[in-house]
Parts: sequence; C-alpha cells; structure tokens
Amino acid sequence: MKILKKLLSSDYGMLGVLVALCVFFSLITYENQQPVGQDAADRLLGQIQDQFEEPGVVLVAGKNSEDGREFVSQLEEQLTEGGWKVEAAIAGRPIDLGKALREADDKKLSVTLLACEQSFADLPLVANMKKSIPGLSQIEVVSPESYGWPNFLKSSNLLNVANQIAVIAIIAIGMTLVIITAGIDLSVGSLIAFSAVICCWVVREWMGGPDATVLGMIVACMLAIGACGILGAFSGSMIAYFGVPSFVASLGMMMVASGLAYMISGGLSIYQIPDSFDWLGRGDSFLGIPNAVVLMILLYLAAHFLMSRTTAGRYVYAVGGNAEAARLSGVPVKKVLLWVYACSGVLAGMGGVVMASQFRSGDPKYGLMYELYVIAAVVVGGTSLSGGRGKVFGTLIGAFIIAVIQNGMNLTGVQSYTQKVVLGLVLLAAVLLDMLKKRGWKLSS
Repeated sequence: MKILKKLLSSDYGMLGVLVALCVFFSLITYENQQPVGQDAADRLLGQIQDQFEEPGVVLVAGKNSEDGREFVSQLEEQLTEGGWKVEAAIAGRPIDLGKALREADDKKLSVTLLACEQSFADLPLVANMKKSIPGLSQIEVVSPESYGWPNFLKSSNLLNVANQIAVIAIIAIGMTLVIITAGIDLSVGSLIAFSAVICCWVVREWMGGPDATVLGMIVACMLAIGACGILGAFSGSMIAYFGVPSFVASLGMMMVASGLAYMISGGLSIYQIPDSFDWLGRGDSFLGIPNAVVLMILLYLAAHFLMSRTTAGRYVYAVGGNAEAARLSGVPVKKVLLWVYACSGVLAGMGGVVMASQFRSGDPKYGLMYELYVIAAVVVGGTSLSGGRGKVFGTLIGAFIIAVIQNGMNLTGVQSYTQKVVLGLVLLAAVLLDMLKKRGWKLSS
C-alpha cells in the first residue's frame, strides 16, 4: 500500500495507470487476426517457399478492395521474382476467380497453386470446382495463416488513438497552465468552433475558396489562431485586472465565441476549401505518423521546456501556489494571468484549425463538451485544481488515459452513454485522488 501511495503521489504516477489500462485492453481484445495487404502477401510468400521446393504455375486472387489489390499486386511481383509463372492475378469477385480457373483448365495448364486471401480459400466455389473438374483436382489452395494479436495493439488502432486525442491534448496544454494558476477556462470548446469557422470563412471569402493557395490557407489559419488568442487575452484581462472569477469570465467568453461562430457561418458548415487543406488533420508526412500527432508532440516538448527551464514557467507555478506571496516577491501576477489565458486561447485556436483540417470544413457545432474532456485530461494527469502543482507531460498521460479508455470501450462494444458514465467516474476518481494527496492520504474529520 505504501508503494502504491508513493507511486500515485509522484508527478507521473498516472503513467502506471496508463500502462495497466493498455495491458487490460490488450488482454480482452486478443483474438486471431487475418493478415491483409502487404502483410498478407509477405506471410503467404514465406508459406509458399517453405511448402514448395520448385516453382510452377500459380493463380493469385484477392478481393476488389484496397487491401485486396495490394495483396494481389505484391504477391504477383514476389512470386514472379521467385520463378513462378503467374497465369492470372485476380482482384475481384468469386465469379472472376471461377472464370480464371475454367480458362486455366481449358488451356490444359498444369496449375500447381491457387494463392489467395482467406475469404477466397473458404469459398464453396473452389472446393466444388476441384471436385467437378478433373484438371483442377490437384491444385493446392493456400492462404495467409492467421495469428493471435490484440485488436488494441494494432498499429492502425494505436495511431488512430493518438490522432483522435490530438486536439484535446493540444488544448490541454493551455488548460494545464490555467489550472496551475488556480483558474479554469470553460471557453476552449467554443473557441474550437470559432477558430474552425474563422479559418474556413477566410479561405472561402478572401483566399479563393477551393482554389486557395498554400500561403492563403496558412494566413487563414494564423488569423483564426490569433483571433482566439485575442479572445483568450480578453478573458485573462477580466480576471487579472478586474478580479472577475475565472469561472464566470470564461463562461461568458464561451457564450461569446459560440455566438460569433454561429453569426459568421450562418449556422451552417463552411466547406468551400481546397482538398489539400486536410494535410494537417489527415496527412502523415513523417514516418507514417499523423501530422496532427507530430504537432502535438512538438507543442508538448516546447511547453515542457517552458515550464521547467524558464522564468515564465516558474512564475506560473508561483502564481498558482500563492498569488499574494508571488506579488510581494516581484512576480508580475497580472501579466502572468493575462499571458496564460492568451496561451489557452491560442492553443484552442490551434485545436480548431486541426479539427477543421480533419473534417475539411468549419462548423459552429465543433468542440461541443470538449472543455470537459480537456479539464478531465488535465486533472487525471495530476494537475491540482487548487493550483501550484502539475506537469505538462502528466497532462499528456491524462489525455491518453481518456483516449485509451474510450477506444477500449469502443473495441469491446460498450455503448456511448455507458462510456460517459465511466469517464465521469474516472474524473471523480482523479479529483478524489488529488484531495487525498493534499491531505496526506487522510480522510477529512
């Protein structure tokens, strides 16, 4: 028990929780996997090389899908290089395979092998033709062998988890700074919508719409992010210079940003933008990693350096720990608060641009309830709602905990409203944990 308390009390104690969740969902989603595409072709080539000493005549077959076509083309190329004569390579329907088998029999070809995807190998058509056509009775049918692997740990699923959490994680950086100063920012969800709408509206109205240039799209994104920064700074000025509670100031800004998004868009989606606008949200230019995830990683590295290696970062912690003591020590408390809320607005604007890129449109309904997910990520990551304590990378861990829970529940078929209950309980548990740590793991008397 002491070890557990010590682990949970550390700055990155929730990392163990994240690992435990990954192990749990890996175990319950473990099942036999059928390889597809390039992977299926490579595995089947190895089976063929082990089973057949001499090459012969082969038919290659797969479904008429992206994975099926990749399987057929790759296996055809690899078998040809290995000395096999590929009589036909079919990426289509079962009837196309049946036609190819009949043509091979009509030509009196001695077909050694039918190399196909599992769905084709299991067809009654193949078994019936082997029985009814003497020339095909000796043909060997091989397909890629299945293997055991968790659905959760598929590379495509892990990249999907990271890509889906990117927007929340980016905005959570700004929320971390705000909560460390013992504040709260409820406007980030509406700022997502405002940023997405402004960005797409500028592209449509000023940059040529679908014919906009790359420079035009960059300018539109910068304008949207800057506008969100101004709104965030306005909230910060209300809090810092007029003493308005952060809850009230950010609640008012949430309504303002949402209303502006609806006014500018007319309540409709703005989609008259170039197809290339999705580069940030859907592209994967660096080692197959989604560009949004790369941006998220860079922002977290920069934020970690800021909070751990600069005077500005120390000021943020000082304001959250004791604002009056920080003021007496010479910390410009008001400027720090103004800067923190402006940063939160800028990062929310970035999140809106990423979301607009992901959906290739701007909609005033984007970001609904996102402020709650962002706050949950920050609190689950170990940042204290009382201020003065928290780590940026802890927030990233918290964001991934939420993403892993959501993804794991999706994979296991948990209904959406049940997921809300679970995530709510996770948030309550994180707050309870924070309170217990503050009290030295003692219940209140």
